[in-house]
Amino acid sequence: MHPLLKLALDLGPLLVFFVANAVFGIFTGTAVFMAAMLIVIAIGITIERKVSPMPLVTAALVLVFGGLTLWLSNDIFIKIKPTILYAIFAIVLIGGLSYGRLFIKLLLGQTLKLPEPAWRTLTWRWAVFFLILAVLNEIVWRNVSTNTWVAFKVWGVFPLTLLFAMAQAPFIARHQSEDEETPASKVSS
Repeated sequence: MHPLLKLALDLGPLLVFFVANAVFGIFTGTAVFMAAMLIVIAIGITIERKVSPMPLVTAALVLVFGGLTLWLSNDIFIKIKPTILYAIFAIVLIGGLSYGRLFIKLLLGQTLKLPEPAWRTLTWRWAVFFLILAVLNEIVWRNVSTNTWVAFKVWGVFPLTLLFAMAQAPFIARHQSEDEETPASKVSS
């Protein structure tokens, strides 16, 4: 998939959520967000013939917590969805480490060639980052208006994630090795 299309699919539902919330309120925004997530999953399946686990988990949580928000007319559910999502990501990464599974390597191993200790460090860094995002979401939604929380979700979390990912570049560059085999090169050998 072209990187710009992937970015549009990743950000599209959030932007639609932001606009719908600003114009019609949180409940319409939530319904539109749910529909946008389903459309993105359908587009992903159409183009790639598969769905990556992260967008699938995100869509499932949006549908469950969005559905609860609409059914119970209570916006707390859509507000705690990011907290739960980030906590799940952190738990999966840490759980994977305890069982010798490096899920970050599964996602990026075909692109990056890093030694195992570097993959473990990168996994820990992402796990801690997701835990920080979970706590940050809790602090924000409990202390600001719904519109401010939506703006934070759309205009705060993505840039923070991008900055964090870019901050990992020096670590990755320092540990990148030409002789370390990736999973793809092991299969072809």
